[in-house]
Amino acid sequence: MEKTDATHIETASIEDFKNGTQITISDPEKTSGGTMATAEELYPSVNKAKLLRKMDLHIIPMLSLLYLLCFLDRGNIGNANIEGLSTDLGLSGKQYNMALTVFFFTYAPLEVPSNMLLKKFRPSIWLPTIMVAWGIVMTLMGIVQNYGGLLVTRVLLGVFEAGLFPGVAYYLTTWYCRSELQFRQAMFFSAASIAGAFSGLLAFAISKMRGVAGLEGWRWIFILEGILTVVVGFIAYFTLYDYPDTAKFLTEDERQFILYRIKFDGQTNSNAVAQDDSMNSKYLWDAFKDIQTWLHLGLFWGIICPLYSISFFLPSIIKNLGYTSSKAQLLTIPIYIVAATWGVIQAWLSDKLQKRSIFVAFNLCCMMLGYILAISISASAHPAATYVGCYLAAFGIYPAIPGIISWISNNVSGSYKRAVAMAVQIGIGNLLGAVSTNIYRVEDKPQYRLGHSINLGFIVLGFSCLVGLRIFYTKQNSLKKERLNNGYYDSMSEEEFAQLGDRSPYFEYKL
Repeated sequence: MEKTDATHIETASIEDFKNGTQITISDPEKTSGGTMATAEELYPSVNKAKLLRKMDLHIIPMLSLLYLLCFLDRGNIGNANIEGLSTDLGLSGKQYNMALTVFFFTYAPLEVPSNMLLKKFRPSIWLPTIMVAWGIVMTLMGIVQNYGGLLVTRVLLGVFEAGLFPGVAYYLTTWYCRSELQFRQAMFFSAASIAGAFSGLLAFAISKMRGVAGLEGWRWIFILEGILTVVVGFIAYFTLYDYPDTAKFLTEDERQFILYRIKFDGQTNSNAVAQDDSMNSKYLWDAFKDIQTWLHLGLFWGIICPLYSISFFLPSIIKNLGYTSSKAQLLTIPIYIVAATWGVIQAWLSDKLQKRSIFVAFNLCCMMLGYILAISISASAHPAATYVGCYLAAFGIYPAIPGIISWISNNVSGSYKRAVAMAVQIGIGNLLGAVSTNIYRVEDKPQYRLGHSINLGFIVLGFSCLVGLRIFYTKQNSLKKERLNNGYYDSMSEEEFAQLGDRSPYFEYKL
């Protein structure tokens, strides 16, 4: 590999890391085994464990709160419905399902451009702004008077919520290495599970406000949760950090420590070259042309359709087992608590063992078992069996999401390509939300065999894509070693090498 002018690691500045300057690592920085020096060796004054705890304390709580409110505001229509939304607005079953569906008409296609805007603007500006906007929309949803008004607010909710999940999923990759990511993704995404539990409890309490100011209880669910979102959004302007190079809670050595680790993450050879993080349209097309992007999309489909089905219809499914509205709200809580707890434990194990696919496969199996149970056993004769099936499905669904998000972020290198690939996976993947909102029909209750069967089919699709990814990554890792030994890369310049991203022979795909 031909060398070009570069900056040595010992003299590299924050701007060198930020601007994509090539960083060289000469022999003194090699370890005794000849591999590339670690950040701990280059910055001995930084304690990695303490730094990670500091990062977790400053970053994760606010992100989790943002997503908790995002998922709460997106799914609380399910709680509002069993408190009388459809009855008061005169909605048919099909109209209610359409109100759920139109959310995804804007939510899904806007996720990719939103991630591009996150790259262009500061996270501390972009994320709070869209949060305040959807909080206002949610508050206004509490005063809609007809079907048309409900549709408009759901469409606008999709516009403003589109940027949060893919934005935060990408944002975390600018702070944490591949080996640390799933645990943080899980802590962030567990907010979705907690939102499910909190939504049921909050809806149960707020619904008791029926008649206050002459408003129905379901209206107060939207109004109060919307106001809470706006308040937290304004707080986020002052508490959300941007990137490591500007974070005031870090020392100069800690900033360089983080940036060095991210820059060379996944590369273990002493000749490794820093990733090219420039904003180049080439990486946009690289993401679209990469087969792993589309296999990850199929895997995402296998989980996202059941996820939205659970979040939108779980209160109705439980109510139709013979429980009152209030009891149904409360019975959703333990399902979400168990899912959130297992999600964090599983993510810790996944990061500890550095395995992704085996845990996702386990989650898919739990989901399969849950839906098979719900399909095969009579819901009216054995409601407890259907309830257990809901437990198993949620037990697999919620931990699987941070697993698959971490897997793609681990294996797509170059921040611009990774931002696009993750937005494609999440954005196009969320189009299935429109499917999930229409497969649980009123005429199918209480068994809902059609909805459960369609979800089961998507789970099988996801499992097939998981197997395909395992095969692809295994073959690519072997091919890289073979080409490296055969001198395939010897004629490349350092600039060309940096542009290889995850195709670099020094970048190993995680299984």
